[in-house]
Parts: sequence; C-alpha cells; structure tokens
Amino acid sequence: MSPKWIAGALMLAAGLPAMAQDKEALYLKSLAATCANCHGTNGRAVEGSSVVSLAGLQKSYLVAQLKAFKSGARPATIMHQLSKGYSDAQIDQIAGYFAAQAK
Repeated sequence: MSPKWIAGALMLAAGLPAMAQDKEALYLKSLAATCANCHGTNGRAVEGSSVVSLAGLQKSYLVAQLKAFKSGARPATIMHQLSKGYSDAQIDQIAGYFAAQAK
C-alpha cells in the first residue's frame, strides 16, 4: 500500500462521522421543508397569516398535534392527510426540529 492511499483512507475514515451527521441533518431538513409551503421556512409563518408558526413550539405539543391530525382526532383541511404520510419516528423528528428553531 502506498502512503498516499493510507493517508487518503485515514482522511476518509475521519470524515465518516461528519458525513453521517450531515446526511442525517439533511434528511431532517428535508422532512421539515415539506412544512414550509404553509408554515414558512424553518416553521416561521408569514406575519399576519392565519397559519400557525411552528418554530419554537414545545416538542411534546407538536407531537401531540401531529398525532391527533394523523388519527383524525383533530379536524383539519389538509393536515390529517399530510400527517398520515409520516411514521411516528418521523413525527418525533419533525417536532424536535421545529421545537429547536428560534421563534
């Protein structure tokens, strides 16, 4: 093995945790981006809009609301349809993402 190959392999191996984290962060942002059409970028709805801003809301509240939409317990025009497309794990991830955003 050449020293260049070993050095390259070590650099790649050192970057794997960062790449995995970046991949996970990108996946989470893509889940949250599906909400942007109505709730605004990073969950910040346009001021004066009748749509709720999600940024900074408590994670437990967001999870409860999304699950209520998903089960049909909370009536909605579109959210009951959208929420059915997410697993409980995805709902938890989305809620965590918006809870971490500044209002």
